[in-house]
This record gives sequence, C-alpha cells and structure tokens, in this order.
Amino acid sequence: MTEVQQKLIDAVLKKMQQKCPDAVDLIGVYGSACTGDTHAKSDLDLLILITDAKAYTLADCFILQDEGIGYDTYCTTWQMLEGDAQCNHAHLSKLMDSKIVYVRDQSVTERLDELKKQAADLLASDRRFEKAAEIKDQLCKQYAYAQTADSFGKQRTFAAYIIALALDSVMIYNGKYFKKGTKRTFEELEGLNQPENFRRNIGQIVSARNSAELDTALTDLVRAQIKFIDSEISAKDKAAPSKENISGTYEEMFSNWKNKMIDAAERGDAFSSFMNLAFFQFMLEEISTEVDIPKFNVLENYAPDNLKGNAKIFDEALERYLQEYRKAGIKPNSYANVDEYLLCGL
Repeated sequence: MTEVQQKLIDAVLKKMQQKCPDAVDLIGVYGSACTGDTHAKSDLDLLILITDAKAYTLADCFILQDEGIGYDTYCTTWQMLEGDAQCNHAHLSKLMDSKIVYVRDQSVTERLDELKKQAADLLASDRRFEKAAEIKDQLCKQYAYAQTADSFGKQRTFAAYIIALALDSVMIYNGKYFKKGTKRTFEELEGLNQPENFRRNIGQIVSARNSAELDTALTDLVRAQIKFIDSEISAKDKAAPSKENISGTYEEMFSNWKNKMIDAAERGDAFSSFMNLAFFQFMLEEISTEVDIPKFNVLENYAPDNLKGNAKIFDEALERYLQEYRKAGIKPNSYANVDEYLLCGL
C-alpha cells in the first residue's frame, strides 16, 4: 500500500467518524492494494459498508493531478453483498477478500463471515453449475441483441458484455471467482475447465475488424459456451423414469398435439405444424432435465412442404416416449369410450 493510499484510507475513516459514525458497519480494502498486484498508477478499491443513506457522503470521485491517478470511492449496502453471495457473477473479491480496516462491532464481522460462507458453500456445491447456466442464458440474450444491433459500435458493446458473462460463467462453473484485475484474467483461467478454444474465440472477438467478422467470432464463442455449460447440466444424475415422475405426461402429449398435427396437415397450415411440433419438443426437453429419457430432436426432419410427414414424425416420437412408459411399468390412462370412462374413471 502506498503512502497516498494510506492517507486516503485515514481520511475516509476520519470523515466517517465526523459525519456518519452510526451509518457505517465496516470499511475494508480490496483489489490490487490488498493483493499487492499494483503498478505505478494503481488506484484504491474500498469496501464501505453502510446502513443509512447519509453515509453516501463518503462516496467521492476525484483526480490527484500530481499522480495523474483518478480515485473513486463507492458505498456498498448489505443488500448488495447479499446479492454477491448468490454468485450471480464471478467478481466476489470485495465480499471474500477485503482487508478490514474498520468494523463497528463483532456482530458485523459475524454477518460478513456468514455471507462469505454462503458464497463459498455455493461455489463448492453442484449449485454452481446451475448458476453458470443462468449466466450462460444471459449471454445468449446479449448474443441476440448483438445480432440485431444497428451499428458496429453497438454490436461491439454487446460483444464486450458477452465476453464478461462468458468469463463469469466459466469461473463459477469451476467454483472460482476473480481475485485480480483484467490484466490477469487469462492467468486466473489457467488450469480450469473451459469451453473449447475459449481464449482464441475471445481474441477473435476483440480483434474483429467489421461486423461480419464479429458475427462469426461471437457465434463461435456462444456455441462453445452453450455446449460446455449444458454438458454438465445434462450429465448430472437424473432419476429413472417412474410412475412418480412421468405418469400423465404421455397422455398430455397425446391430448395436446396428436390431433392438432393431423389437423394442421389437413388444412395445409405449416405454422401450426411447426409450432405444435416445437411445443412437443419443449415438453420433452423439460422432462429430460430431471428424468433420464432418451434425447429427442423432433424438429430435425421437420418439412414445411410435407405436413403429413410432420404428423408422422410426431407419432413416431410419441411411440418412442411410450416405450419409456412401459419400461417404468406405466400403462396409459385410456378408455374405449366416454361411457367406460364415466363408469371406471371417476
């Protein structure tokens, strides 16, 4: 820590004692001043944990002309730290690694330690894969924005957000978080599981010279990211099909889409044929997230000019699904007619 940084910390502490001593729970130092990874123009990262809005008087942004260094001090609330403990991103050093220079009392330390433990426990558990998948889903949303941006500059902006989310997703997937600055990003990634050609794909985005190049680079990155994250989700332990977890699903599929597929073919309605087949696919995928059933890709052979063939695709997939029923010892809930249903089914 430099002499100037120490003077600034002392000044914040003095100002806190003078103006809002009852509104600050804790002050800590994180970032390069804490890790020692400094350079001649390093600034100062402070965790100023406040309990009342009047403590925002401690927040400030300024430049020291003799050093040519800009400083910004922000205030953090407990709600913000609680959000960090949910590991929705990988920049957790403020929460996990701050060197405490002031704490109001022991209860504050205990509360902070509990949040640290919450984050550490999540990163050490399989829940981290779910978090990584959630971040990946945000990435896919930004990818859609990038593809529809009306200027190269905007597309690059979305691309930068995509890179940040990709990095967060990979770190959380590995149960890690970033402890150093941007210049150390790829050092912190070394030895971790990551998508194929991860660093190369990021490099291609950064060096893209036009929209076409950026489109290609983003597609490569996002496609690899989806494959990487989803492979862990699909590989997790799933329950075998049973009466408890799939009963009623075959009948629901039959009810929702079998006759609609036939009707769409008879009316020459490609839109209905496509959407009904897609909704069937959605349901199969939802079931497969928890239950160990075969993969279905009913839209692979969808044909807009062969709607009867699409109805056949549905029937064949439904029959395959029926085999899972039979393996689980489930008999479809079926009756010869309404009278039999009224006699036996109610």
